[in-house]
Amino acid sequence: MRDSSRPPQARRPAWAHGLPAGMELLAGLGLVGLLVEAVQWRLAAPRGLGWSVGGVYLGMALIILWAWPAARRWLGWANRVTLLRAVLIALLAGSMAFPAFMERHVLEMTWVALLALCLDGIDGWVARHTHSASDFGARFDMELDAFFIMVLCCALIVLDKLGGWVLVVGAMRYTFVAAGHAWTWLRRPLFPSLRRKAVCVWQVASLLVALLPWVPSFWAALCVGVALALLIYSFARDVVWLYRHRRMGA
Repeated sequence: MRDSSRPPQARRPAWAHGLPAGMELLAGLGLVGLLVEAVQWRLAAPRGLGWSVGGVYLGMALIILWAWPAARRWLGWANRVTLLRAVLIALLAGSMAFPAFMERHVLEMTWVALLALCLDGIDGWVARHTHSASDFGARFDMELDAFFIMVLCCALIVLDKLGGWVLVVGAMRYTFVAAGHAWTWLRRPLFPSLRRKAVCVWQVASLLVALLPWVPSFWAALCVGVALALLIYSFARDVVWLYRHRRMGA
């Protein structure tokens, strides 16, 4: 019998336990401010850039606080690397509010995106070598990847490199998650897959190549189109596997 004098810890909000994590997220906001100041000094960015980038970061920080497990206090080294990547992605997302600025400095923005992609490979290594891997960290990394891809897709539209069809690339993950609310078997865990990871890397790399100013729209469309075909194939294989195993453990 459960001791009724002790309230269940899982019901307490994350912020009740997560003050240190909140402090780390606040430090991330300070890093956003420093990064924006550097961009404004180096690239003569619009004054409103700080508001747009800060708004994107605060939105991500609120989601992290809401989802952070109550039993954990600090983010851990791996999640700190992922948070650094989130700061860079927030800069990219916030910059899209100023299309003229994005167009003038698309090469610099591509370098920022490339750095974010490199950090995506580092956080997993850090998690393994510091024994800081967690279910939350894996989910944090995966959802940030999905948002990163959507940001890159939107950037291609803002820069008038590709049409609205490119949003299908960014929407695939969110469509899959939404479908899981209608068909619960889609929410079952998937087996680890090198194919899935390779398609994700190819997808991001294709979007980065398409962003480059010297890549014509035709080749950008071809590159992203191949990535979309591979993405559809990868999702289709996972959906078929989940359907065939839908009754397992039911």
